[in-house]
Amino acid sequence: MSGYQYYEFLAIDRPLDESELDQVRALSTRAHITPTSFTNEYHWGDFRGDPAQLVERFYDAHLYYANWGSRRLVLRLPAGPLSAEAAAPYALEESLSVWTSSGHTLLDFSLSSEDGAEWDFESAFSLSALVGLRAELSAGDLRGLYVAWLAGLSVWAQAEDEEEEYVGEAGPPVPAGLATLTGPQRALADLLNVDPDLLAVAAAVSAPALRAATVDRAALAAYIASLPAAEKDTLLLEAVLGTAPQPGPGLLTRYSATCLPGPRTTVERGTAAQLLDAAHLRRTERTRRPTEDKAAAARARALEVSRARETRLDQLAQDTERAWRDVDQLIGEKKAGPYDIAVTLLTDLREIHSRAGTSGAFEDRVGALRASHRGKPSLMRRFDAVGLPNP
Repeated sequence: MSGYQYYEFLAIDRPLDESELDQVRALSTRAHITPTSFTNEYHWGDFRGDPAQLVERFYDAHLYYANWGSRRLVLRLPAGPLSAEAAAPYALEESLSVWTSSGHTLLDFSLSSEDGAEWDFESAFSLSALVGLRAELSAGDLRGLYVAWLAGLSVWAQAEDEEEEYVGEAGPPVPAGLATLTGPQRALADLLNVDPDLLAVAAAVSAPALRAATVDRAALAAYIASLPAAEKDTLLLEAVLGTAPQPGPGLLTRYSATCLPGPRTTVERGTAAQLLDAAHLRRTERTRRPTEDKAAAARARALEVSRARETRLDQLAQDTERAWRDVDQLIGEKKAGPYDIAVTLLTDLREIHSRAGTSGAFEDRVGALRASHRGKPSLMRRFDAVGLPNP
């Protein structure tokens, strides 16, 4: 397959040993390979390995994208912090697959070229911008999963099929904080081409995110003090060794769900069809408003021009003979600019004479002008263009 393809893998929890590196090197002779990373670009060919299997066996994160629109992010994280059962409600065939392997939960976020993506030679994505999702999900922040579910709905919204596929699809729990996505979550929304209107209507029913700066420090300290000593020792050990995600976000999420009142935990909110309908209404309103604003501005400008002309006509009507003299003087200059001004004055005089019931006198004077200046074809063309009388 010709075209551009990008493959990147990261080993986060532990580096690959020599035996594992040998197995990876056998898959590519041109890739840049280190104990913690694998990066390669393909312009005329395909990667010989199976990315999902490589993540299952060696790596914790994988990014793939191609210039025909296909995009993929695979994450592996310990099943303890996030089980496959907890992630499954957010899985859709079009955007997210979930499975387990050797004590890990595997998350496969994807957008295929058949799912509405366009051939794109410009877009580029970075695994470093996305890999933070892994720690967020391990800490109990499920916004990335919900973004993936919305990506599946975005594909449905672009499809021309009947709505039977999603009209009865119940929405998964809505995480708090959709209105304030993190950098990795926004990067995922870009990767999966999530409809911004769909994301906005989902955010409208999402509870506000809990922020560390707003937490009662004493209450949080009391909660941490109440945790079993063995659990705290394990958290500290894993933090020191770097064998688990930073414990702070996970503890804050647990504290929020356990101790704080109000809708801090996820809740069930509507169906896929309801979200798609709401997004359609928002999109319609968003696109309608600028059109209406533009039309209103055009009407205001037209009214302003009309008022200015009325003021000019009122002033001319006070001394029409002077206006006729100005016309003679302008024509006498024998230049294009003065000709244009003279014709504008004549159209104003035509309106003034019409209102005064003296249109016959106007026609006689214009006829006299034509007779005097028939040797000026440029002027005559201007007279004809505005419909001045031609006896």
